[in-house]
Amino acid sequence: MADLTIRNLTITPLELVSVERFQGEKKRTGNVVSNVTGAITGFINATDFSAHHILPKGDSHDSRDVSFHLDPFRTVRTDVRSADPAGREVLRLTFRAGDRRYETDVPSPSRKSSVMKRIDGDDDVDDALDLTVVYVPTGAFLAIFSSAKLYAWMKQLDDAWPLPLLSIPGTHNSPTCHTALPSVRCQSVGVPEQLQNGVRFLDIRVSVNTDNDTLALVHSVFPVSLTSIKYFSDMVDDIYRFLDANPSETVLMSIKREGAGRGTDQHLSRYLKAGFVDKNADRWWTEPRIPTLGQARGRIIIVRRFGLDEEMARSCWDGRGWGIDGQHWPDNCEDGTCEGGHIRVQDFYDVTESQNIEKKIDYSRGQLERSAEREFHVIGPEHDHNPDPALLPIFVNFLSGSNFFNATCWPERIAAKVNPAIVEYLCIRHGEDGKGPNQLKVGAASTGIVVTDWVGANGDWDLIRCIVGWNARLQLP
Repeated sequence: MADLTIRNLTITPLELVSVERFQGEKKRTGNVVSNVTGAITGFINATDFSAHHILPKGDSHDSRDVSFHLDPFRTVRTDVRSADPAGREVLRLTFRAGDRRYETDVPSPSRKSSVMKRIDGDDDVDDALDLTVVYVPTGAFLAIFSSAKLYAWMKQLDDAWPLPLLSIPGTHNSPTCHTALPSVRCQSVGVPEQLQNGVRFLDIRVSVNTDNDTLALVHSVFPVSLTSIKYFSDMVDDIYRFLDANPSETVLMSIKREGAGRGTDQHLSRYLKAGFVDKNADRWWTEPRIPTLGQARGRIIIVRRFGLDEEMARSCWDGRGWGIDGQHWPDNCEDGTCEGGHIRVQDFYDVTESQNIEKKIDYSRGQLERSAEREFHVIGPEHDHNPDPALLPIFVNFLSGSNFFNATCWPERIAAKVNPAIVEYLCIRHGEDGKGPNQLKVGAASTGIVVTDWVGANGDWDLIRCIVGWNARLQLP
C-alpha cells in the first residue's frame, strides 16, 4: 500500500501530529427495503449507492505521534502507510492549526467528504476553523479544503473580485430533475436544493410561443417532466426566495430557446424583459459586461444564448446590447470563444460512444488548466487589480455529454465517470504548475464555471465542495 499524501488547499498552515490505526467494520445503513430499492435504482441509473458505512472498531491497534508541516496550497508526501483499500482499516488523523486540534477518519464512513472534528475541548468556537477532507483512494491522497457554508459561500469573498476569477459550480439543464426520459433527465435534485448546496450557474432551456409569454422548461424538444409542465416563472420565484434569504450570493443564468414552440429569439428577449426584468429591475443584471462580485450580489445575471429583438438592441444600454452575449455559442467544442470575447467554453457534448467519455474527461481537465493559468493580483487595502477585469473571459466548462441512442452515454452514466475523475483532478493536480494536460504554469488557479450533471445524488456534493474550495487561493497574500 502507498504512503499517504496530503495537500493543504486552505490559507491556514496545518500540521499532522498524530496517526491512529483501527480495524474497519462495515455497518449497514437504512433498512432492507431502502437498501434493496437504492441498489436497484443505482444499478439502473448508474449513481453510486452504498448500503454500508466503514467505521473504526474498538481501540486503535497502532498509534504514533508525527510532525508533518502543511503550508497553504502545498503537498506533502508522508511516511504514513495509507488505509487498507478494501475497507478493513481506518486511519484517525489529528491535525493542529495554531492552538487548535482537529481529527478526521480516513476513509470517512460514507467514503464522501467529511468535516474535521475539533477536539481541543474549548467551548469558544469563534475562531475555530471548518475543514473538509476529501480522500482519493487512487494514489492514497488526502485533500483538505476550507468548509464553506455552501448556501452562502460568496459571503466571505471580496466585493472587488471579478466573476471570471471565481471558481463557480454550475449545473447543465438545471431543472431536469423530474420524472423524464433517462436521456432527458440530467439532475438528481431541483434548482432550490442546488442553490442551497452551492450551485451558482444555471443552464436553462425554454420553449417559446408566438401568442403568449408563458415559458415552459424543456431539454431539447422534450419537456423536463413527463407528469406536468414546469414553468420558467415558478423557477424564477424559487431563485428570488433564495437570493432574498442569501443577499450575498449571485446566480448566473444561461438562457437558451429550445422545444417545440414556434416563437423566435426575438419573442423570448421581449418576454424576458417585459415579464421579468422590467418588473423587478433590481433583481437582474442585464448590462452587457461582466460585473464584479460586489455589483452582482443579490442579482440574477443573464447570459444570453439567443438573439435580441431589434428595438432592444438599439435602445438597451445605449445600443450596446442586453445581457452577457453568448448568442453565437461554439458548437460541440473543446475550446471555443463566443463572439464579443466574454465567454470561453468547453462544450463537447456529443459523446457518441462510451469510449469518448475519456475524451470528455481530457477536454474538461484541459479547460480547468486554461482557467487556472490566468493571473490576478490583489494589492493593498484598496484591492487594485489588473485593469478592466470585464475584458477577461468567463471560462465555462461543461462536464456533461449525452447520446440519445446509446444508453451507456445517457447523462447520468457519463456523470458517474466524469464527476469522480474531476474531483480527483481538483484534489491532486489542479493548481500545480505543469501538472495539467498541457503542463501550463498556474496563475490564480480559478476553476472558472464548472457545469455538471447529477450532483447531489445520494447527498454527494463533493464535486461542488471541491470547486468552491478553490476560491481560497485568491485569499493568499
